[in-house]
Amino acid sequence: MAEGTPDYYAMVEEAWQLSDAARDYVKNAGREVDNAELWDKVFSPSPLIDRERTGREGGQPLARIFFTNPYGLQYRPDHKDWIPFRHGALDPAYLKID
Repeated sequence: MAEGTPDYYAMVEEAWQLSDAARDYVKNAGREVDNAELWDKVFSPSPLIDRERTGREGGQPLARIFFTNPYGLQYRPDHKDWIPFRHGALDPAYLKID
């Protein structure tokens, strides 16, 4: 990785950590938890979240959460969980092989 380029791997790891936090919240609740509750209790408090863009583009009901970096979480209804996705471009320097 070129010096000074963003650490995309770390960004994906942060997305997985927030995904795991949502999974843990549902597990500990011991009941059905809707995405609105997850938004209030897990996602919205996170400093990673781009609240404005999520409000505009996240869907109703909420299906995508955008981060301030090029990543976010998307809901998989068939698995009832959230997984990372990339919504922004990567810095070309990141892909350069030294």
